[in-house]
Amino acid sequence: MHDKIQSALNSTVDTLSFPEAFGHHTGKVRESFILDEKRRAIVVSDRISAFDFILGTVPFKGQVLNQIAAWWFRKLDGIVPHHLIDVPDPNISLVKNVTPLPVEIIVRGYLTGSTKTSSWYAYQHSDRKICGIEMPAGMKKNQPFATPIITPTTKPTGAGEHDENISSAEVVTRGLVDLATWEKAQDYAMKMFALGQKVAAEHGLILVDTKYEMGMTPEGELIVIDEVHTPDSSRYWIEETYQNRFNLGMEPEALSKEFVRTALVEKGYDVDDPTADPSQYLSDDLRVMAAEKYIELYERVTGDSFVFPADGSAVERIEGVLKKL
Repeated sequence: MHDKIQSALNSTVDTLSFPEAFGHHTGKVRESFILDEKRRAIVVSDRISAFDFILGTVPFKGQVLNQIAAWWFRKLDGIVPHHLIDVPDPNISLVKNVTPLPVEIIVRGYLTGSTKTSSWYAYQHSDRKICGIEMPAGMKKNQPFATPIITPTTKPTGAGEHDENISSAEVVTRGLVDLATWEKAQDYAMKMFALGQKVAAEHGLILVDTKYEMGMTPEGELIVIDEVHTPDSSRYWIEETYQNRFNLGMEPEALSKEFVRTALVEKGYDVDDPTADPSQYLSDDLRVMAAEKYIELYERVTGDSFVFPADGSAVERIEGVLKKL
């Protein structure tokens, strides 16, 4: 596997061309192409982001994210409505068109994190308060909350902007989401998180926290969109080693993008310096290590073996599939 990843460092999926689309939006990781009034194609690139910066690319990351998300969306059938229609390519999801809610829903099961929007940062710097919630006194980093908490964040709307923690009350009072829709969104989030923790535990993993996004269909139905329980949107720890490492004051053994954030900080990135750029610390060795961890998590969560795509240009393959949709 290592050699396969190493050889793909210079052929990752970054930019794409699909001029036939009726509309196109580029996100940090995803390229979204409008196909018609009801459908769009979401291509998951190999780009990796951290601390609200795009760092570079990680081989096969897009395939891992897309296939894990699809695996989880199928698990949600009959539990909460979602946008997935089909997966015509390892990197492509065919989905329903929606109007996204302007907030992300973060569900946290543990006191942890390394960014300024994390629960651990708030615990240390904001009198134990996050998004209007006061966390219990006397907790240690990486300790579970008695019950999971929901901490919304706004979505950046322009260059240089970052996620902002807000309270559930502010979501409504600011007019971002109406009360009935927000209550339903929180209910969906808790149902998904409970399922995620249950399935993760069955595979020897702890689902620590996660991000959900939702949107409204043209018919006015609230559905789950974007991704579910992927390494980019979620934090996973190895259950077998968690308790012992916690007792020793060590960081948990992680299988998620959090290890990339941790590595960047260890290499010298200053989280508190607004002028610092973490992308300079993304070495090829870290890219390979990240790919290995993404693939390992895919196999641990799904129970399936990761299938490397056939040799050739992944970008050409993806663009060819898009033209047929």
